[in-house]
Amino acid sequence: MNLYLRYFDKETLATSVDEAIDFLKSIDEIGMNPVLESDIRDYVASDVYYPKRYKIRPRVYFIIIKTEAATMLDFKEKKALRSNLDNSQAKERIASPVVQKLNEERPGWYEGSVDFKRVSLVPGTGKFQYRDTHFVAQVKAMSGLDCYNRIIDHLRQRVDDRSQFPSAKGKNYHFRFLGLAK
Repeated sequence: MNLYLRYFDKETLATSVDEAIDFLKSIDEIGMNPVLESDIRDYVASDVYYPKRYKIRPRVYFIIIKTEAATMLDFKEKKALRSNLDNSQAKERIASPVVQKLNEERPGWYEGSVDFKRVSLVPGTGKFQYRDTHFVAQVKAMSGLDCYNRIIDHLRQRVDDRSQFPSAKGKNYHFRFLGLAK
């Protein structure tokens, strides 16, 4: 693993922690000290892959990025990304379990429940207000997402246009598979 370091227009790709620290020592403004050196060594030894920035003075920082790039050109062209997985494995890793379950094709009956903000008229004042509304329906669908879309389409035809519906991926939509369609 290599380390990319940058401070304004000064940058380097170091192959070791010692090389990175020597680079930082060569910049007088940074003021390398044992505490900073120890922190950099801890960062490099950790499993953390996000970039780390260190404050020199107000609004002035230097950054360190862990990379697999062998050369500065590879780093700049982003040829050495951290993931060595092929695209299908990478997509599976990125997609959350909720999204995978939502998109899983399983034709049949679903029970979907939606909590949404419904606009309704207040009789005495003639004004409108949002009311939390819970709606449950049994729907014949192809997937959890298809169930959600059918429920929302049904509600849009029957409630005020200003009503607010939750995302299918959010905590205000739940579904369960009831069984195969007959």
